[in-house]
Amino acid sequence: MRKIAVMNQKGGVGKTTSSVNLAAGLALQGKRVCILDLDPQAHASLHLGVEIVGDTPTIYHAFAGEKSLTQVRRLVAPQLWLVPSNIDLAAAEVELADTPGRELILRGAIDQLLATEPYDYLIMDCPPSLGVLTVNALSAAEEVMIPLQPHFLALHGLSKLLETTALVTRRLNRKLRVSGVVLCMHESNTRLAADVAADLSDFLSASDPDAPWAQARIFSTKIRRNIKLAEAPSFGKSIFEYAPKSPGAADYLGLVVEVLSMEYAAQQSPQMSMAG
Repeated sequence: MRKIAVMNQKGGVGKTTSSVNLAAGLALQGKRVCILDLDPQAHASLHLGVEIVGDTPTIYHAFAGEKSLTQVRRLVAPQLWLVPSNIDLAAAEVELADTPGRELILRGAIDQLLATEPYDYLIMDCPPSLGVLTVNALSAAEEVMIPLQPHFLALHGLSKLLETTALVTRRLNRKLRVSGVVLCMHESNTRLAADVAADLSDFLSASDPDAPWAQARIFSTKIRRNIKLAEAPSFGKSIFEYAPKSPGAADYLGLVVEVLSMEYAAQQSPQMSMAG
């Protein structure tokens, strides 16, 4: 069981695209996956063809204590469930301001969900900010994946994001680790992309070994710019449904394979240790 928060405080870097297509790709590989849309803009929900109307329950109702995640989630594809969002979630930031234990509300709701519903993966699509909703995701997750556009300004913002993970690790969730960085909107023929990837690699390799990101990898799979990835949300489909033969589908399949290989390596590691 892996609980992954996909986060970046900067918008437009491929965060929701990565959340949705990673979740959809894992489901296609036979994994039971639930994606939680924690963004009031509800882009992950729209990407999967779900637009909330009327009094339909959303993740906001789980934060408010009115519904459980089991009551809110819905099956959107074989092996793939969605806990949808809408603009009401923006009110949660204000409403939870004075609530004791507000950073742990989502963790409790997820524990309740997993007590009755086994999943292989929970993917949390975080909002492009470092507020209460993102802190809830980090308090509930065990892994953080960071989509990053290979620009120097994106690298500049990365330090603040990593500081937040360190703070949450110290105060709320000692299990939290940054598992990897996904380079999105990648243009392999530019010197800038190569330079940023090299700088990022140097930064990670020089990190304090006790930092939550000390073991983070830069995923080998780079998500190239691809018009099909931009079109898919308007059709309410993942890239695997919308354009399964596109470069975007090939790239996200490669990312899925890498994420699954991490799972396999983790399973083998204890056995190797015992053998040694």
